[in-house]
Amino acid sequence: MAKLLVDVGNTRIKFAQSTPQRVGRMQAVAYRGVMRELAAALMPVAGKVDEVVAVSVAGGAVESALQQTVERVLRVPVRFIRSTTPAAGLQVGYAQPWRLGADRWVAVVGAHALAGGHRAVLVIDVGTAMTVDVATRAGLHLGGAIVPGPDLMVSSLLQETRGIRVRAAKSPPGSQRGAALFADNTRSAIDQGARYASAAFIERAVVEARKTLGTRPRVFLTGGGAATLLPLLVTSVEHLPDLVLRGLARFAHARAPSR
Repeated sequence: MAKLLVDVGNTRIKFAQSTPQRVGRMQAVAYRGVMRELAAALMPVAGKVDEVVAVSVAGGAVESALQQTVERVLRVPVRFIRSTTPAAGLQVGYAQPWRLGADRWVAVVGAHALAGGHRAVLVIDVGTAMTVDVATRAGLHLGGAIVPGPDLMVSSLLQETRGIRVRAAKSPPGSQRGAALFADNTRSAIDQGARYASAAFIERAVVEARKTLGTRPRVFLTGGGAATLLPLLVTSVEHLPDLVLRGLARFAHARAPSR
C-alpha cells in the first residue's frame, strides 16, 4: 500500500502519496497551528495509505496535533524523520547531528538520490528562512547556511523601521513586486531589494560550493518562495517544489536492514 508523505513548514503543510516507484502530485494547505484544513484535505486519502512519513520544523505541539489528526482521519501511524534518522549512503556533517533541521536533512537526501551519486549537490530551500546545504558526491553533508527568506526580510523591515514602514504605507496602490531592482517607491524598493538579495545569496552559494568541492554541484531550488526568485538567477538551477517530499520517499520506502 502507498505511504503519505507530509512536510510541515512554518506556514504550510505539503503532502503527497507515494509508492516505491513514484511520488504523486503535491498538495498544500495553509495553517496556523490548526489542523481543520488538513483534516478535510486528507479525507480522500483514507484507506489508501498504511503509514504517514513526516518531517516538521513547527515544533512538538504541531507534531502532536498532526499525529492526532492523522490517527483520527486516516487511522494509520505517523513516523517522523529526524536529522538523526540514518539514510543509506549519507552522513550528516554537523558535529551534533540533532541540531540540523530535519527538513534540511531530508531535502539533501532527496537531492543526493536524484543525483544518483554521480554529482555533488547544493540544496537551496526558500521559505520563511532560506537555507543552503551542500553534500559531496560520496554523500557527506558538509554543512550549510541560514538567512532570512525574502518575505521575512520584508516583514522585518516593515516591523522594525518606523520611517520605512510609514513611507511604504504611502506608496501607490499595488506597489509591490516588479521586475527591476531599482524601484520608484518605498514598498517596491523593499520587496525588490529582498528578492535580489536572496538571489545574490544563491549565486554566491553556488560559487562557494564550487570552491569547496572543486567542481560545480547540481543545484536544487525548492520552497514556497523559490518561484519568485527564478527570473532573477543567472546560474542554472533545478526547481523542484516537492524536493523534501522526494527525500521523505527515500525514508518511507527504504528496505529494513537485514539481520
